[in-house]
Amino acid sequence: MAVSPKVASEIILSSFKKVVYELLPIEQANQRVLAQDIIASSSLPKFDNSAMDGYAVLIQDKNKTLEVMDTIFAGDNNNKILKEGSCIKIMTGARIPANCTAIVPKEDVEITNEHKIKLNSNIKEYQHIRFIGEDIKTGEILIKKGETLNFSHITLLSSQGISYVKLIKKPKIVVFSSGEELKLHYEKIEPYQIYNSNTPTLLSRCKELGCEVSFIGQAQDSIESIKDSVLNALDADLIITSGGVSVGDADYTKAAFNELSFTTLFDGIFIKPGKPTVFGKIDNSYILNLPGNPLAAALIFELFGKLIINKLLGVNDIYHNYIETSLEGEFINHKAQMGIVPGFFDGSSFTICEKRRPGMVSTLSKCNALIVVDKSVKKLNNKSKVKVLPISWKFFTNKEKDYLTYE
Repeated sequence: MAVSPKVASEIILSSFKKVVYELLPIEQANQRVLAQDIIASSSLPKFDNSAMDGYAVLIQDKNKTLEVMDTIFAGDNNNKILKEGSCIKIMTGARIPANCTAIVPKEDVEITNEHKIKLNSNIKEYQHIRFIGEDIKTGEILIKKGETLNFSHITLLSSQGISYVKLIKKPKIVVFSSGEELKLHYEKIEPYQIYNSNTPTLLSRCKELGCEVSFIGQAQDSIESIKDSVLNALDADLIITSGGVSVGDADYTKAAFNELSFTTLFDGIFIKPGKPTVFGKIDNSYILNLPGNPLAAALIFELFGKLIINKLLGVNDIYHNYIETSLEGEFINHKAQMGIVPGFFDGSSFTICEKRRPGMVSTLSKCNALIVVDKSVKKLNNKSKVKVLPISWKFFTNKEKDYLTYE
């Protein structure tokens, strides 16, 4: 049974429960999803230290000439206490004396001789002191489970002496397609045949999104061939197919699924392009069967396939986010249907791509975003407000938003 886009999204987001983790060194953790909360085991700074090369002093000694008692270098275990009328030369990062109330940069003092300096009056209490825990406090949550790690998170992990972290395993995706009129890009084709662009597209996109991806070949137009491909892929978290889900005489995919005890979660989405999209599962493997038309398959994947990938990755930010901008030009919704409309967002406005028929392959190479137009929309005028969903960059949120564009 076909469902609305909202129901389709709800079904997808409620279908995936379990994630599996692995333990890896932090050098291999970049762009991976964290499977645990990271709690600070030590404060940063770990001790009160100097933010400058200079002199540790008592604030009451400003305007005085002081005797330089000692020198403290970064890494020294120096426990000296300041006496009134004295100071200690100190380097950046070194632990300050326990009773120190200011650090005076070396360029702000007058050196009277090798062992004496003169302070001026322009000294503020606690200046240039980095206090324990002002950056990170012990027990603080540094990184939450479900966050995608980047270089800045690696900084946090290494600052706590963490060498290994629990990461959610990359989901395993298997891609295959059907259709005897299709040939792979390395095969010779006849004038009546076409190259299969869907499979390489989906393989590449899933890799970009952080999945382990396998290609198991192309099924022939027969129930047995498609069944064989599906059975060969049932160790995957998600199987993605394209084509063979409409009502043509040679569309065998649904029949093959049904012979394998396929549980249908939805059969069609009320949206264009891409209504004949099927989602379900066989055993523990989920299956997304996309339309055969290249642009339709790609756009449906951007809107719904990405949600599946987000759930499999275990990320916190699973919902589509959008940028509100203005439309450059006009749009007429001739059939009054909910539609996915590709275009280009230049940072200040969104321009709809002129070529956007479902079977086209060149469209997305010229686009970086899309809008989803509600069926209530008859026409969008120039400068109408629209909600842009990115294609070429990730932009998700942990709160569900209504990304439909209305009049």
